[in-house]
Amino acid sequence: MGRERKTMDCERALQELSQYLDRELDAGASAEIAQHLAECRECFSLSEFERRLRSLVRRACESATIPPAIRQRLTDLVESF
Repeated sequence: MGRERKTMDCERALQELSQYLDRELDAGASAEIAQHLAECRECFSLSEFERRLRSLVRRACESATIPPAIRQRLTDLVESF
């Protein structure tokens, strides 16, 4: 027997957003969140903010001008999400 999934709502979409952005969800769960984001402007906006923040932090961490200690703190922060 498979696990039954409830209809996607904002609370669940946001709980699973990090896994969705990290591509850690199975295809079904990922499709449910993608559908929810296509229909819910508020969740879509939050997901875009998170996606852009991750991108900025990732680029900052790749910069050679950041001291190693700060680079590690930023990496740890991103991974904690």
